[in-house]
Amino acid sequence: MDNNKNDNMSRQHRQRTRNSALASNNVGKIKRPFVKILGLVFLVMIFVMGAYGFRLYAQAQNSLGKTYKAIDGKKVSTRINNKQPISILLLGVDTTDNGIRDTETNYRGNSDTMIVVTVNPKTNKTTMVSVPRDTMAQIWKSSTNNTRKIQKINSAYNIGNEGSAVATTEKLLNVPIDYYVKVDFNSLKQIVNAVGGVDVNVPFSFSYGDTGEKESHFKKGKMHLNGKQALDYSRMRYEDPEGDYGRQKRQRQVITAIIKSAASANTFTHYQKVLNSISSSMTTNLSFSDMQSVFFNYRGAAKNIDSDHVQGYGSMIEGSSYEVAPTKELRRVSNKLRKQLGLSEEQLNNEETRLNTLNEARGFSFDSGTANQNYTIFTRNQTSE
Repeated sequence: MDNNKNDNMSRQHRQRTRNSALASNNVGKIKRPFVKILGLVFLVMIFVMGAYGFRLYAQAQNSLGKTYKAIDGKKVSTRINNKQPISILLLGVDTTDNGIRDTETNYRGNSDTMIVVTVNPKTNKTTMVSVPRDTMAQIWKSSTNNTRKIQKINSAYNIGNEGSAVATTEKLLNVPIDYYVKVDFNSLKQIVNAVGGVDVNVPFSFSYGDTGEKESHFKKGKMHLNGKQALDYSRMRYEDPEGDYGRQKRQRQVITAIIKSAASANTFTHYQKVLNSISSSMTTNLSFSDMQSVFFNYRGAAKNIDSDHVQGYGSMIEGSSYEVAPTKELRRVSNKLRKQLGLSEEQLNNEETRLNTLNEARGFSFDSGTANQNYTIFTRNQTSE
């Protein structure tokens, strides 16, 4: 756009605004509160910020527009346009597997981080529920395409991309998933660095680093983490007394901290880095227009974040270790999420609850305190007898 034309338009707009302000005896009617204090000086500042905002908007649209990927066969949700509560499945995909598999052609990896997020603009509340990577689940490629396979839920993404991960989670929890956001876990370093680091409360002291890399050291208490530290903090699993559940807590900590850092004024000085890190590492079926609407109509919910997880039970299935979620736990999580979406409670009845009933009938106990009981996968034609 021609600079002289911009200057003329700006001067004309400033003149109209100034005349309007002087003609009014009630400055309270002027929408911009800064005019009430410093008058025309701040009007100039507003125009400067407006030009910056336009530049930011244009670059955001260009960067974030590259991230869009619809789910084949899934109807586009209109809940954001109607300012209704929404649900999002966050998928953290680690395609390098400590640098070993990143040389494989078209290697997709598993979604080792799966978090169902609900955002309610009416109650201004966000709920984050982690689904453990080893959770036993029947894998669906879509809401109408059932593979009949019982596997760890993190394999759904590897089997059928984002659509399979979304459909499998929907069936497991009986909760509609409106949107998904997939992020390559290795990009976490860039995202955290772009927002200036994150603050977390370290639950216990430990050290962790990938093979061949320098370890990050964490001391119990409050810490400010850079990108590499945040990635190491989110990855460590085996030294945690709670195992993968502890890792899930730390991942939710980092995600919450990113949201808070991204809302700070300091982020705007690094906005291009943020946009670049997101556009190169994120895939979502949220359009740029959807993101705008979420920012303007849902951001109040970021101040109140509830953190939860699906609690499973360690069990052996055909020689492999799984986390099997009791029916009572699945119903608890399902009803919690449905309530946040403004939906009524429903009786959960799926393949997972059917298998739980059959296994309990043959003596399997979720309350026995004995870990790694053998759990049997009964076909539809089989009974517990």
